[in-house]
Amino acid sequence: MHILHSLLTELKEEFAWSKKGQERGSWFIYTLLAIILPFTSSRTSNLLRTLTTLFGFSHIKKKRYYTFMASTKIPWKALWLKIWHMIPEPKTRGKLLIALDDFINPKTGKKIFGCSRIFDHAAKENQSKYPWAQNVVSIGLLKEIKGRWACLPLSYRFYHQRNDIEQKKIKYRGKPIKFMSKHQQAVSMIGEVASTFTDADIAVVADSWFGNNGMWKPLREELGQRVHLISRLRSNNNLFDLPRATEKTGPGRPRKYGDKLGTTSSLAAKYRDMASEYMANLYGRKRSVFAYDRVVMLKTLKCAVHVVWIYRRTQWVALFSTDLNLSVNEIIEYYGARWKIEACFKELKRDIGSADTQTRHSVAVTNHLDFCMMATAVTWIYASRLQKTPSRRHAVHGRNHFAFSDVRRSIAKAALADDFSILCPPPGKPANNSVGAALLRLVA
Repeated sequence: MHILHSLLTELKEEFAWSKKGQERGSWFIYTLLAIILPFTSSRTSNLLRTLTTLFGFSHIKKKRYYTFMASTKIPWKALWLKIWHMIPEPKTRGKLLIALDDFINPKTGKKIFGCSRIFDHAAKENQSKYPWAQNVVSIGLLKEIKGRWACLPLSYRFYHQRNDIEQKKIKYRGKPIKFMSKHQQAVSMIGEVASTFTDADIAVVADSWFGNNGMWKPLREELGQRVHLISRLRSNNNLFDLPRATEKTGPGRPRKYGDKLGTTSSLAAKYRDMASEYMANLYGRKRSVFAYDRVVMLKTLKCAVHVVWIYRRTQWVALFSTDLNLSVNEIIEYYGARWKIEACFKELKRDIGSADTQTRHSVAVTNHLDFCMMATAVTWIYASRLQKTPSRRHAVHGRNHFAFSDVRRSIAKAALADDFSILCPPPGKPANNSVGAALLRLVA
């Protein structure tokens, strides 16, 4: 309870500058709680019902609350900076591990901010490959919490297609939007995080779509030698040996690349018999992995990379890192932890309910996604500050670690306890505790 009170109090302090800061601050922290509670939806109407029923906001009016949820006065920039600093021990072995990916939110209805016909590469046979949806580029912090990897949302950008912007179909707060590619949006977000954590090196973990020179070159220009990339090689990438250290005797510049070694797939077949066994922390437990590693030159990035071929029974995968000091185990574990950003998207869209929002206005849409992402981050920060590991409610074969829903249930018990309303008193008459107790019995 005291952990939850401490987290919410720090966020509420960011509203102190406003004349109505006390009221807005209370609405803000209790809206976060209403989103986190496992038995409510994050639709605005359900959040208002939760505030009035469970937390005793008896004098709040529907129009005023809807205006608050679409308000331009919420200091999101300061709130996100506060969230970043609230993360305990954000570094992993001296580095910030930042996962990068994008996701889509399918919608129904016209004139919804950020919506267009987006290609969905993961569409099933009975689904449209070009759904009407929002496309969001997001970054998150990969961190081990109580023995398991988790992804804490840090920032996001709505991706808008160039044609829609040129035709002036999309505006934010009534003003035209400048086009930015997904790579440019990613570099911008990572740069903001890097300017906050100035003493930390950064390792960006991304899939092969982002793991190319389109992002690597501007990222290096922005952050210099303190940033590195961990990604996956394509099967047709050409790899070269390191240049030989010979004295230059003839005309011309020294060679930047050594002899051509072959493609990723041809080298995978060549090195299979030379693979060694490694023990890596993958997907919640120690696993035996057969891998072979070598430092090569990669022309697509124009630099030396540490490549690790991982072999399964009938398949293989090749990972690379621009940080040559990383070990084979670290490269395997960090890229394996990248999957947690996919789990984060599931937690964000389905568990928290960001995909169910009915908002259309640009400010209301961005505010709602900010609320949902911050609620997800607060949930994981709460888990990392707990003294004991949350117990898993539903046992799953092969999984011993706790789930995101277990942390939400723990927060619900703390938020609906008798003493919490004394520490964080809501305006108006307090709610009947029997209602909260009954709901807790439903999710227990």
